Formats: sequence, C-alpha cells, structure tokens
Amino acid sequence: MEFFCYHRDRPDSVALRHELLEAHWSYMDRFDKEMIARGPTLTGDDVPTGSVHIVDLPDLAAARAFAFDEPGYQAGVYRDVLLRRWRNLLGRTMWDFPGGGTDGNRYLVLGLGSGQGADLAVPRDRDDELIAYGPLLSDDGATWLGTAVLVRAPDPDTARAVLTPDLYADIEVHNWQFGGRS
Repeated sequence: MEFFCYHRDRPDSVALRHELLEAHWSYMDRFDKEMIARGPTLTGDDVPTGSVHIVDLPDLAAARAFAFDEPGYQAGVYRDVLLRRWRNLLGRTMWDFPGGGTDGNRYLVLGLGSGQGADLAVPRDRDDELIAYGPLLSDDGATWLGTAVLVRAPDPDTARAVLTPDLYADIEVHNWQFGGRS
C-alpha cells in the first residue's frame, strides 16, 4: 500500500530540525527500498517548512508507525502530519524522473477536497514534468480526499495549474526539493 506523508514544521523549529537531521536521515534509510519520493518543502528563502515522504508499506499500522516514530515528530519539530493512502499513477519513483533531481523549480501541489474524485488520470500534457502524481485516499482506500503532486514547473502558478481548480476545496503549492543524503 502506498502512503503520502507530509510532516509540517512547527514555527521556530528550524534549529531543532537541523539538530536532528542525521537522526532523520538514519531513520529514513531504513525505508530506502520502500521510498517512492522524499524531500523538504521550503520557503522562498530555502528555510524548511515540512517534509514529504511517499512510501510503499504493508498496511496502515506500518504507515502510522513510519509517520509518528520519526525522530523529528518525536522531538516536536512538526505541528501536524498529513497521512493518507495514495496511489502512484506514474508507477515510478522520483529517482526515475527523467528530469533529474536538480534542474528547474520543484513544487508539492496538494489539492484537498471531498466527494466526487478529481484529476484521477495523469495529465498527459504535463507527463514529462511530473515527478509523482496520485490521489489522496481514505484509510481504506475507498474514498477520494484529494490529489498530491510533485512537479517541475517554472513558477507556483504553473505548478498549481496541474490540478483543476474548481474541483477542490483548497489547493496548496509549496516549494519542494529532492531529499535524502547527497
């Protein structure tokens, strides 16, 4: 089962986050084979604001342990955690992205909603810019709750346009970069 996990930083937690960076990476190294995508969200000044992990785990209990046993969570770095079932519509990891890890601007786009599912097919006109793409789902995988996308785009508005605006209660766009050890 694939899961989308977004730890959002608590205000003024940057120093603690940096202090725990090695512990965070060591923890994530344990999930290397299960990782689909990972990396921090950032302000325009490259200050961390959160941490995205998309992982393939056996079940919801394993996903909850993954999210809540993470050292930064345990130490109070994060203000909240968004943990949802997810479906990898691209069928690849971020390391398979043909655009590589460093060229261009990268964004996390979260479309949050309920009811009728939206953007359930990969937009083929943007396929070469998509790093990860899939629906956010309820714990049992039966109910659509939104869409999570990692995308390379020239600017936030272009990134936001990957989703159909009127089909979501809210669309968030965050600067994002490939994560993990260099």
